[in-house]
Amino acid sequence: MATGDLIVFNAALEKMFDGDWAATDNFYCALIDATVTPTQAFTTPTWSDFSANEHATAGTYTANGVDLGALSTLATVTTNVMTWDSATNPSWAQHGSNETDMTWAIVYNFTDAAQDCLAYVELGTVDMSAGALTITWSGSGIYTITN
Repeated sequence: MATGDLIVFNAALEKMFDGDWAATDNFYCALIDATVTPTQAFTTPTWSDFSANEHATAGTYTANGVDLGALSTLATVTTNVMTWDSATNPSWAQHGSNETDMTWAIVYNFTDAAQDCLAYVELGTVDMSAGALTITWSGSGIYTITN
């Protein structure tokens, strides 16, 4: 996996196809350090697997990360292609109180009781006290599934 690649958890694909998530569920993007390394094969990835290593609420970062929107606006289907996308590119301004070792961005279902994780992005090691961090999603969508 290269830095910047988005990887969808296998379990998340199953959740989507099972219809386990509601259209009103909101998804968030949060930052964690390198203490835990996510892998695509996590059996049942939930936010609790990662939340202990989340960026502290300090500087420009708030607990739980950035709201990407409701599933009803994130997933669209056009001509046999399902696109999962958000108009929000998560962004945090530089601040001296920000953490210095953010390594992963985790996208998860904030609304669902289990807070199932959808995907993760390897960031490298980002010092947010020295510079801003913006995750810019692809112009063609965060990810797509073609039928």
